[in-house]
Formats: sequence, C-alpha cells, structure tokens
Amino acid sequence: MKSRKLSRSRRRATILGAAAASVAAGAALLPNWSAGAAVVDDPTVDAKTKATFQRLADAVFTDRTDALVTGKQGDRETPLTDGFSGSVKLSAGTARKEDAALSSLGQRKDKLAKVGEKYSKAATTVTLNATRVTGRTAKAAVTETTTLTYAHATAGQPRTTGFQARHELTFTADRRGNWQLTGIADTDQGGLAVNTLAKPVASVKVTTADDTMPNAARAATTWNPPAVPKTGTTYDYKAMAAYAEKYVFSYNKDYPDYNNHTAGGDCTNFVSQSLKAGGWKHVPGYVYDYTKWFGNADIQSDSFVGVNEWSWFAQNSKRTTALANVYQLEVGDVLQMDFDRDGSKDHTMIVTSKANGIPYVTYHSNNTLRRSVASIVASYPNAYYYAYRT
Repeated sequence: MKSRKLSRSRRRATILGAAAASVAAGAALLPNWSAGAAVVDDPTVDAKTKATFQRLADAVFTDRTDALVTGKQGDRETPLTDGFSGSVKLSAGTARKEDAALSSLGQRKDKLAKVGEKYSKAATTVTLNATRVTGRTAKAAVTETTTLTYAHATAGQPRTTGFQARHELTFTADRRGNWQLTGIADTDQGGLAVNTLAKPVASVKVTTADDTMPNAARAATTWNPPAVPKTGTTYDYKAMAAYAEKYVFSYNKDYPDYNNHTAGGDCTNFVSQSLKAGGWKHVPGYVYDYTKWFGNADIQSDSFVGVNEWSWFAQNSKRTTALANVYQLEVGDVLQMDFDRDGSKDHTMIVTSKANGIPYVTYHSNNTLRRSVASIVASYPNAYYYAYRT
C-alpha cells in the first residue's frame, strides 16, 4: 500500500503531538520536585545551618543516651529531636529508625538493670568537626562525648562511666532547600559505645600455618565465681590503671594513634602502653615475631598493637595466666573479646577499677572510661571472652 502524503498542516500537528508526548515521557523520569514548588539552586551551608546541624546531632545522641537512664530523665515521652522542623530536621525515615533505636535501648536498659547496672543521670555533648557539601548533600563529622552516672554507687565503686564516639551524619536538601537528616553512621572501628546499636566491627581474621601459637582459654561470664586475688607484686597495677584513665580521651603523643588507621584500631596499642607504664619491659627483636614485644613513637612490634599477636606474646612469655571467669579480673588485668566467635580476637581492654565483684574496663575505639564488665557481657552476650591475669 502506498503511503499517504500529509498536508502541511497535518504534518505540523503530528510533529507537535510527538514532541508533546516526548516531553511528557521525559517529565515522568524527573523527580516530583518539577510538579510542585519551585526547586531552589543547590543550597549552601552557612554558619547558622552548621550550628543547627550540631544541635540536631546533640539531640539525637542525647535521646539515645537518656533512653538508658532510670528515672525522669530516661522517661521523657517526647524525643528532643521532635523539636526540630523547617530548615533542619529528621527525615521521616530517620525519625522512624530513631524511634526503633530508642525502643531497643530501652530494652537494653532493662537487661542491664537485671545485672545490677543502672544509671541515674547522663550528659551528652556533640562537637561538629567538619562539614562537607556536595550538591544537595551535606556530610557532618561529629564527636559525641557522653558521661553516665552509676545509680547508688557504693564506696570504692566508680561514680561515672563515659565515652567518646565519632559519627558521620548525612543531610539531604529537599526541593525548598531545607535540610533533612537522612543517615547516621558510626565511624569509630570499635563500635562499643554503650548507647550504640551497631554491631561491633570484627578485625581481619588471622590465618597462619604456625601451630606453635598458643590458644587462649575462653572465660565464662557467669556471675559470682570464686575470687582469684592477685598475690604477687611483680608490676605496678595502680600505675597501669592511672595511665589508662589519663590517656583514654587524650592520646599520648609519644605513641602513634591507630584508631581508624589499621584494621584492629588502637585498642591493643593503648593496653600495651598501660602495661608498659606498670612495668612490662621491652623484648626487642623482629617486628613480626610474636615472641617479641616493644613499642615507642617510631616502631612497634605486632604483639604491641595487634589483638591476636598480643595474646600470643602474653601467653608465650608467661607474663599472663588465664582466668576461668571474666568476673575474676582485677585491676591491671586484660580482657579480650571475639565478637563473631570465629576464633580470631577482635578487641582488647584493661581493668582500671573493681568494686563489689565487678571489674570496670577502660579502652580505646570507642574511647571508654570505666565501663563495667557486667554491661559489656549484657550488651554482647554472644561474644567469646578471654581473661588474662597480668
């Protein structure tokens, strides 16, 4: 069949109709912003907006901390984040996630209370470290500093525990140029802050063909085991504890800081420094030889900074002995964890206080002061634990 020749007017109408259909199809692929109010240009983040970012971050982490507190402070019905609207606020999705987080932390509070762990009050502050803006997305790096007061602290028991944690908050601008908090991520490697629900980060699994590396015996976590007091005076355990509590938040510049710079973080490096302060002597030699142990500003053995390597040295050198239960730990002793129970240890802590049968550990990544072992075990009941008498 021959094609029909269209008149000029009909050809023009056909072309215009096709063009309109093309525009309509293209519009369907655009964000809904095009159908509503005018979209502002990529917004800028001025000093006032940064200050509001910080205040909202403070509200987020204060809400999380307060969810662990017993009493009026912990029973607040309306989250502080509900007070933000307009130019900076939580997105609907983030608000739902935070509601779920507060509910989970409330359950953690109940679980801690069953093992005698209660907090009577808390204080959280957030500092804004840096803000990076790309188009309609802003990334805010913040540091959270939190202190919790132990309820009904008795003589000899620490009155407070505290930690620092670093986070990255993602803000996304809507079509009007208002910023909504759309993402919250922990950026410390440890992931052991008491008010976080993120799973702690396991270190790189150690693989080796060397059968001579000693395996540490796992420690039980049952309450009230027979006491195993320290009888020797080989080391200055008070000096170990004093060093750890002095440098838990302000790192000693005489050593490198491995937080977020290596797979294992700074936890073992920090504990090794504390042991050294209490009298552990260097065993110089090859860096990769786990039977050697040394560390300073310029060079550190793997056993000084590595979780598993420290364990191998500690056992091989006979500087430690295994304890059968984590509650047998005393000041200056060391506790390690294997988060995912894969046989490779992930975290190292040192005991800096003990009262009423409860050891309190201090550690890096997250930087934490005097957290009770009862809190650690209740928060991570499925981890494997290793207790070392130093």
